[in-house]
Amino acid sequence: MTAFLRQFPTPKRPNSQFSLGVLKLVFASLVLAVTLAPALTVRAQDQPDRSKPPALGPTPQLKLPAIQKRALSNGVPIWLVEAHEVPLVQVSLLVKAGAGDDPAGKFGLASMTAAMLDEGAGKRSALEIADEIEFLGADLNATGSFDASAVRLGVPVARLGPALSVMADVALRPTFPDAELERVRQERLTDLLQARDDPASVAPMAFARLLFGPSHRYGTGAVGTAATIKSFTTADVKSFHSAAYQPGNATLIVVGDVTADAVVPQLEQQFGAWRADGTPLRHATSPPPPQPAQRQIAIVDMPGAEQSQVRIGWVGVPRSTPDYFPLQVLNTILGGSFSSRLNQNLREQHGYAYGASSRFDMRLFPGPFVAGAGVQTDKTAESLREFFNELTAITKPIPPDELTRAKNYVALGFPSGFETISDFSAQLEQLVIHGLPETYFTDYVKNLQAVTADPVQKAAGNYMLPQKALVVVAGDRKVIEAGVRALNLGMVRTLSIQEVLGE
Repeated sequence: MTAFLRQFPTPKRPNSQFSLGVLKLVFASLVLAVTLAPALTVRAQDQPDRSKPPALGPTPQLKLPAIQKRALSNGVPIWLVEAHEVPLVQVSLLVKAGAGDDPAGKFGLASMTAAMLDEGAGKRSALEIADEIEFLGADLNATGSFDASAVRLGVPVARLGPALSVMADVALRPTFPDAELERVRQERLTDLLQARDDPASVAPMAFARLLFGPSHRYGTGAVGTAATIKSFTTADVKSFHSAAYQPGNATLIVVGDVTADAVVPQLEQQFGAWRADGTPLRHATSPPPPQPAQRQIAIVDMPGAEQSQVRIGWVGVPRSTPDYFPLQVLNTILGGSFSSRLNQNLREQHGYAYGASSRFDMRLFPGPFVAGAGVQTDKTAESLREFFNELTAITKPIPPDELTRAKNYVALGFPSGFETISDFSAQLEQLVIHGLPETYFTDYVKNLQAVTADPVQKAAGNYMLPQKALVVVAGDRKVIEAGVRALNLGMVRTLSIQEVLGE
């Protein structure tokens, strides 16, 4: 009988969990009804006004930690900013010597010296340096610009001590092995050779050469030419390092999860005994060449080029210009943003280019102003016409709403330059290189928003020179030459890559 009864299920008690679930559902429905009631009332009574965008509020203030200043026993300044959000630290050794200080006939030497620093230093080979830095979870690199050179270290705070030891060897005790110099040389020669097949690389090189000339330092890229790269010897890079990388020419910049009391002794241990070795570098002066007397056009022939690369410009201004903020606003309107006039014209309105832009390349000495784009080959002449339409129109009074929009664009984008500790460190480097005041960051938005229409129009009148522009077009001459000449913009000459850039 027992076995028979087991074939049938035992009757169950009422499901209390089911009853509780029903109650929860009812309660949730009541809450939802109460929540939606005001919204339904608002929807029925008053629709939001979507006929125009909401008005912008005041620009948020950027609040940055203070710059703390210390110095090593040998006088090297330390700029320190504490940022404790993540356990990382960025240390940069900034040397105020760059490609602008290359000796005549040795263009590219500063860049080559920086590139060679981590190719062997102290008792470590290039591979040993790379292995140790990877083991520490760090990033170490050395770079150079026209105005300065830098050795930069990013590392977890817990590994800072051993990483600083490697960094100090790289910056102060490079060995410059002959084999590594030859390898870097060949890499650079290959890069230059490949660049000659790329109109986007040829156009800016040709523009700089024709605007500044082959003897001016700004007429040649920071890496130099094939001829100068081939000429560099180990003695050359050692000599430049000895003259440029000196305590009196350097600043240590530290940003991250450290305090001055903790990090300064570590910096003193690695860099405090650094002394000058050799005669200090005499900084070069690079006075600008005269502006072109009249508009001129150079077509650099690149048969079969899929696009024409256009560069238009003239000699610009140094970073020290008192018109820095009006020029920032002016260039934002012209070609410094996606909604700029150049981009809206050539990309959005006409579809000639994927993007068009302009910029003032501000250095210690006047660098170039340049506007450019890669345009459809069959629309090269039409693109040039639109470029000059905008370069001429920007000298006219700018509407108030366009002026306000440009200032807000720059002001609201300014904080993005401080998103990471490496970004912050790079910003501090600019203060050091150009001697900007410590209040520069906190006053930036205020100074920008204070720009009015009059100084912008005055800057346009002083610095927009379309009648004296150098125009460089790297493209297929047989396809574009007739259309370019028909524009009657100025004297047109055609050049081969060899004629404009040399061997």
